[in-house]
Amino acid sequence: MFIDTHVHLNADQYEEDLQEVIDRALEARVEKMVVIGFDRKTINRTMQLIEQYDFVYGVIGWHPVDAIDCTQQDLDWIEELAAHPKIVGIGETGLDYYWDKSPKEVQQALFRKQIQLAQKLGLPIIIHNRDATGDVVQILREENAASIGGVMHCFSGSVETARECIAMNFMISLGGPVTFKNARLPKEVATEIPLEHLMIETDAPYLAPHPHRGKRNEPSFVPLVAEEIARLKGLTIEEIAQATTANAKKFFGIDN
Repeated sequence: MFIDTHVHLNADQYEEDLQEVIDRALEARVEKMVVIGFDRKTINRTMQLIEQYDFVYGVIGWHPVDAIDCTQQDLDWIEELAAHPKIVGIGETGLDYYWDKSPKEVQQALFRKQIQLAQKLGLPIIIHNRDATGDVVQILREENAASIGGVMHCFSGSVETARECIAMNFMISLGGPVTFKNARLPKEVATEIPLEHLMIETDAPYLAPHPHRGKRNEPSFVPLVAEEIARLKGLTIEEIAQATTANAKKFFGIDN
């Protein structure tokens, strides 16, 4: 059994065939999925999906790219919705310096507010980091994010950065890029970081693993991520499935 710990089943890309996508995931032994809502539309859709499917859980927050659009009213709404027993984290939040829609200082302020919200609610925080590793790690330290822990989602940094994050009570989640031929850093992380600190995800519909790279990703592809980690670690795919599923259940407090 696998758990896709970060998937956007709420995305427009699945509007036409969501049930077929879910059926394929279940056939591939992806038995639980954590859907991420990161703006008004996708948060609303997340709340619908967790009600509709027993095996779907939710994480809600505000994406750093759209930080400039987030109001205090939105944060209050997220706090209210997070009381739902199937909301298992706050995010994805963090910093994204690749896109310049939201100024860095606006992103940083919202990131801090969401860490504080997660602390208030006693929920882990799911981190999006693009081209901003130094600032992400610094803010996590300054805000004592270790008190609640979280996930470094679709981690693309170095082994050293991974170890820094683990020391702050964070899990390292690997997705499709670990299967890419030239993805040196994710492969090093998969090899070097002990299995008890790893989770797997798709980030679907984005970042499809090899051999589907460039196409629409979906949760049924998460075994391909596990397969590559197994190859790199010299373990069986069953061992990776068992360990990463146990890690995710414990981390998110997901029942059997």
